[in-house]
Amino acid sequence: MASGMIEWADDFSTNIQEVDEQHKVLISLLNELYTAMHEHHGTAACREVLDRLAEYTRTHFLLEESLMRLTNYPDFEKHKGQHEELIAQVQALQAKLDSGTATISFELLHFLKNWLTNHILGTDKKFGNFFKTAGLSQFNQWSPKVEQTMAKKKWRWKFW
Repeated sequence: MASGMIEWADDFSTNIQEVDEQHKVLISLLNELYTAMHEHHGTAACREVLDRLAEYTRTHFLLEESLMRLTNYPDFEKHKGQHEELIAQVQALQAKLDSGTATISFELLHFLKNWLTNHILGTDKKFGNFFKTAGLSQFNQWSPKVEQTMAKKKWRWKFW
């Protein structure tokens, strides 16, 4: 099996557990796409993973944007604009894949990896720091009851 393209590191932590758990899922999906390509699983299999990655990314962005609205984050519009730009780029790629004018490539994977890591390490961590000062520290971590339920059900956002 091919090793992953990217691994979760503590440097990626925003100190908002829900956000970090979703970032871990995004990394896992990116690694799944890398493995599918590296092991030549075929175009349909790669497209299926890319589509799941795109859908989960939209779900994740909604969470981040909701937290930003709740905390009156001053850089909300700029951050949301970055989200919208990536979604538009992925939708354009999906249209090109549908029309046969593009293929899923390692260049695409590196673009997605770079975008994700730069976004987490830059704008998401900046929001994480703001969130800590927004008076919502009780929401940074899941309660022990939620932790137990998530561990028991093995949900961790993967089955949304």
